[in-house]
Amino acid sequence: PGNTPPLAAAAAFWLICLHALFVLCSSSGHQQNRLFFHRANGNSLGTEEGPCLQRKDPGYRGRTLVTEEGPWLQRKDPASRGQSQANHCKMANLGTSLCCVVLAAVVVAYAQRRSQLVARNQYERMGSDVTMKCGFLEDDASVSWKVNGTDVRARHRLDGPRLVLTHVDLGHNGLYSCFQNPLGERRDTIILRIGTIPREPVVSCRSNTYPKGFYCSWHLLQPTNIPTEFQVEVQHNRRVLDVQKDHVHKYKIHVLFPEVFSSFPYRVNVTATNALGSASYAISFEESSIVKPDPPERVVATPIPSNVRRLEVSWTSPSSWPEVDSFPLKYFLRYRPLIKDQWQHVELSESTSHTITDAIAGKEYIIQVAAKDTEIGTWSDWSVAVHATPWMDQPKQITSTTDTSEPLLETKPSPQPASPEPRNGGTPVGGAYIPLPFSTPLLVGAVLLLSM
Repeated sequence: PGNTPPLAAAAAFWLICLHALFVLCSSSGHQQNRLFFHRANGNSLGTEEGPCLQRKDPGYRGRTLVTEEGPWLQRKDPASRGQSQANHCKMANLGTSLCCVVLAAVVVAYAQRRSQLVARNQYERMGSDVTMKCGFLEDDASVSWKVNGTDVRARHRLDGPRLVLTHVDLGHNGLYSCFQNPLGERRDTIILRIGTIPREPVVSCRSNTYPKGFYCSWHLLQPTNIPTEFQVEVQHNRRVLDVQKDHVHKYKIHVLFPEVFSSFPYRVNVTATNALGSASYAISFEESSIVKPDPPERVVATPIPSNVRRLEVSWTSPSSWPEVDSFPLKYFLRYRPLIKDQWQHVELSESTSHTITDAIAGKEYIIQVAAKDTEIGTWSDWSVAVHATPWMDQPKQITSTTDTSEPLLETKPSPQPASPEPRNGGTPVGGAYIPLPFSTPLLVGAVLLLSM
C-alpha cells in the first residue's frame, strides 16, 4: 500500500507524449496521402485529402496515374478505377499505422526508463513489515539496495528484486535505490515514509464575530508523521454550508451564519485522510452555545492624583465584535495586589471604565478584564494583564531647628573614672585609699624574720 507517484507530473508527461504522438501520426498520414496526389497531363486526379476520396474529374479515364517516383499504375481500363483507389487507401493507412505503433513503443520505453529515475513515494504503517520491489524486474533478478547512498544496515532480507524490512519505525525513513547486478545499473528509487493511520480529530467551534459568522478548528492528538489532508463539511437545516479556509491557520475554516436566532442545530464533520487510512469526528451545537467574544483591548490603569487608594481602569470592546450597539457586551473586572493571591471582582454592564476605590496604598496591582454578550454565550478569556500602583504622596522634607549663627563652645571629653579594685587591708586613714608599692610585703616579711 501507499505507492503514490507524483500525479501532476505524470499527467503532464503523458499528455505531452500523447499530443506528440497525435501530431506525428497525423503528419505522417497526411504526407502519405499527398504522395499519391498529382496531376497528369494537367487534369485533376483527386481532392486535397488524397486518393481515398472520390475523383472529381472524369477525364482521367485512359490516362496514366503519375507519382513523384514515376508511373504508379499503367492500367487504362476504366474498370480499374475502384481497385486503384482501394490500393492507395490501404497503402496510406498501413504507413500511418506503422508510424503510430513505432512511436507508441518509443513512448512506453521512455516512460519505463523515466520511472526508474524518478523517485516514487511509498507509505507504510509503523511497526509493520515492508516490501519494496525494484521496478519491473523479473522475480529471478539479482539486485543490491542502498538507503541514502549507503548499504542497508537495518534488519532486512532479499527476495529476488524485493527488499523486505521487518518491524519498521521512523528510523527506516529514507531514499532507497536498487541496482541490477552485475553491471550495477540503477533500476528504481523509492522514498519510504513510515507513519500511522490518523485518529479522530478534536474539533471545536466558536463565534467571536456574532452575528456575522463562526469558525471551527481541529487538531490530532497524535501526529501521523506523513502528509494528512482534512475535509470539513458543515450542515444546517439539511443544507450544506460554504466554508472558507483560513489564510493563516491550516486547520481552521470560517462559516457565515445563514440566519440569526435559528433554532436548528449546526453539524460539523471533519475527516482526516492519509495514504494509510482515514478517521472522522462530528460535533453538533446550537448557535447561542458557541458565542464567545475576544478579550477586551487597550486596558489601561492609572493612579488618581492625591488619592492613595484609587486606580482608574479603562478599556475598549474587542475589535472583532462587529456590532457593539446592536449586540452589546458586558464586562468582568478582576484585580489584586501582587502580595496577595486572592482576586477581587466587579461585574459591569456595558461600561468600559471603572474606578477601584479599595486599593492598598503603595502596593502594585495586577488588573484584567473579560467580556460577554449580554444575553447569550460565554465569557471571553482574560485580557492581557496590566500593572499599576496607586498615587503616592511625596515625603515631607525635615528641616533642622538648630541656630548655627551662635558659636559652639569647645568641649573636651571628661576622663573616664577609675574602676574600683579590691582592697587587701583595712580602710585607709582619712578614708582614702593609698596603694602600697610592690616592695612593701617583702619588707614586712623581712622584719618578721629578724624579730624571731
